[in-house]
Amino acid sequence: MRLLSTTLLFVFFVTDALATTIVVGKNQAVRSLKKAIELCHNGDTIQLLSGIYKEGNITIQKAITIIGIDDPVLDGEFKYENLTIGGNDIHISGLVLKNSRESSSNDYAAISITDGTNITIENNKIINAHFAIHVNNSTYCTIRNNDIQGQAKSEQSAGNGIHLWKCSHILVEKNHIRGHRDGIYFEFVTYSDIKENISEKNIRYGLHFMFSNHDNYIRNTFSSNGTGVAVMYSNHVNMEFNVFEKNWGAASYAILLKEISDSRIVSNKFLTNTVGLFLEGTSRIAIHKNLFKENGWAVKVQASCTDNNFYQNNFLQNTFDVSTNGSLVLNTFNNNYWDKYDGYDINKDGVGDIPYHPVSMYSMVVEQNPNALILLKSFMVSLLDKAEKAIPSLTPENLIDNKPMMKPNQL
Repeated sequence: MRLLSTTLLFVFFVTDALATTIVVGKNQAVRSLKKAIELCHNGDTIQLLSGIYKEGNITIQKAITIIGIDDPVLDGEFKYENLTIGGNDIHISGLVLKNSRESSSNDYAAISITDGTNITIENNKIINAHFAIHVNNSTYCTIRNNDIQGQAKSEQSAGNGIHLWKCSHILVEKNHIRGHRDGIYFEFVTYSDIKENISEKNIRYGLHFMFSNHDNYIRNTFSSNGTGVAVMYSNHVNMEFNVFEKNWGAASYAILLKEISDSRIVSNKFLTNTVGLFLEGTSRIAIHKNLFKENGWAVKVQASCTDNNFYQNNFLQNTFDVSTNGSLVLNTFNNNYWDKYDGYDINKDGVGDIPYHPVSMYSMVVEQNPNALILLKSFMVSLLDKAEKAIPSLTPENLIDNKPMMKPNQL
């Protein structure tokens, strides 16, 4: 046993000692990144010095590290993918990748990863890419602290910033993505984390989930996108401490949920969106300790939703707090703070003594006839809403908060 341990230790030190660093630059012995990759072995490091490298598509299949020094540029000239990666234990950092090939039918990318494990892409700048980082069928990869700037003009001609398909155990962290179709896209991605990213000014979604289970997104900011986040056909998704702001437009949502279940939406901020949270076909979602402020609609709950629980949220200065398209409501609201609540608290326990009906009659009218929104500030609408509160007839009778809070919840 001692002989085996000694042999393994010897092999480790020999392997480490054999690892070399190849420096690539205009005044170096090796002037081409492709040539350096050809020369290097598993475990080696390539230092790419400042300069513009127009070498077409560069393929990496060895377990190597490439480190850019002083922002070297890999220019795809709009004709090539910049880097195509496959294999294990590859680390890319400090590069500027620009002008990758564009296509309306193929997913060309600045960095394309297929069948990879333990790949790290960090501290890079990606400019004018069709897809910036495209990852297929890969595991245990990290995409961290990249600055991604696209020039998308339409959904049909644009790709996504960070695109993952059929992956697991991926960390997407501290990236800044803007100007793409979707900032971040997950399809068939499991057991992965999206943390502390800024995804803004993307044409369609800041973040798009499809058929992706057991994932977390935490402390991200989704601002001024077509829609902040769409989570579809997924389950066990955890959404915490995110900011959704200024996702504003005729069909814009901070979060769009469709056919998802057994998930959590906790301690998020929904600020100045057309619709803060839209739920369709959802079940068993815990929605608590969120702030809904200055949205057109704070929450839209479709009649197809069941067993969702809204509690300890704060609703402030929204045009409509809650809207629905049906009369049968199978969701619960408790201990939320509503700034429109005008009830009383005789026993001073902090909870209103009469239930609160957050759905106004006018919101029901607008749900059926959107053109009625033009009457928003009219005296007649105000009068009808007050009459509906006194004698409910059109609003869902069982959509109520039985324990409305007199003061905002501590979030």
